[in-house]
Amino acid sequence: MKTTRFAHYLNKFFTTHLPNTNGYASTTVDSYRYAFMLFLTFMEEQYIPADKVEVTDLTRKNILAYLEWLQSRRGNSISTRNHRQAVINSFVRYLMYEFPDCLPEFQAILKIPVKKAPQKEIAYLKTDGVKLLFDQVDLDSSNGFRDFAILTLLYTTGIRVSELIKIKVKDASLQAPPTLLVHGKGQKSRFVPLTQQAVDILNRYIGFEGMDKNERLCEWLFKNHMMEQFTRQGINYIIKKYVGLSRNVNPELVPKEFSPHKMRHTTAMELVGSGVDLIYIRDLLGHVSVKNTEVYAKADATKKREAIEAASKEIVPIEDAQWEGNGKLIDWLKNFNRR
Repeated sequence: MKTTRFAHYLNKFFTTHLPNTNGYASTTVDSYRYAFMLFLTFMEEQYIPADKVEVTDLTRKNILAYLEWLQSRRGNSISTRNHRQAVINSFVRYLMYEFPDCLPEFQAILKIPVKKAPQKEIAYLKTDGVKLLFDQVDLDSSNGFRDFAILTLLYTTGIRVSELIKIKVKDASLQAPPTLLVHGKGQKSRFVPLTQQAVDILNRYIGFEGMDKNERLCEWLFKNHMMEQFTRQGINYIIKKYVGLSRNVNPELVPKEFSPHKMRHTTAMELVGSGVDLIYIRDLLGHVSVKNTEVYAKADATKKREAIEAASKEIVPIEDAQWEGNGKLIDWLKNFNRR
């Protein structure tokens, strides 16, 4: 079967442009891949088979219908719709240089306005909720102290789960000034300062696991029960476990849908409340722009709390611790970038 121009350039977009030209991480490429799987599914349902889609089928009319389909048929939120519109726009900008004859239609697609979504209320834990969550960790269990160290890093640094699971032993510099080398979005790395409590806990954890030897410095700092690198789902499982235990004690302090990302919100809100400059919070969280950080200031402009060092006070005393040929286009997209 003859490959369409659309399929040819989509292949180049994924195999060369996104990872090499743009330097996008595999997780970002995955989100783009899924967005195009949905677009091809839509085209197949509404117009033509996915493998017959051509560059000329990228029209303002079709893209508007696709965006509406995402919301009405798929139930996508406005923010998800906007993300998938941005993915289409990225591909259209890439094609503009290859198909100048399609420029008027491409420009019309790029002029489709982004939908405004209502500002969501930021969900985060108050100090009592954090303490309750940490209190549920059984430090005498086999993985208790590992879980405690995971919770501590998420809370005191505000790093993403995708960043947490990439940390290696050598990335934790526990001598003064203590820092953590974090590998963030877009293959950008940054150093995050560590609180003294986090240093004490990591020292005990690394020592207990015997990872303080030179030959183990390149190992993952946190490993799952198979002694392999954690997945995001694995960290989510751990959080849900302690959320469930916490809610058995007091459901008012810890919401049912609390997630690792909401722990990140908790850190940001603690910092904003303590009066820390948004520029510093931006750098700590790894935001590209301070505009992404301003949402926390808007959410809590009046509340002032103690600084993050004090907010991460000795919730559980450390001294008590024991312890992946182009056949069908959709099929190609499904398998591309699988790890």
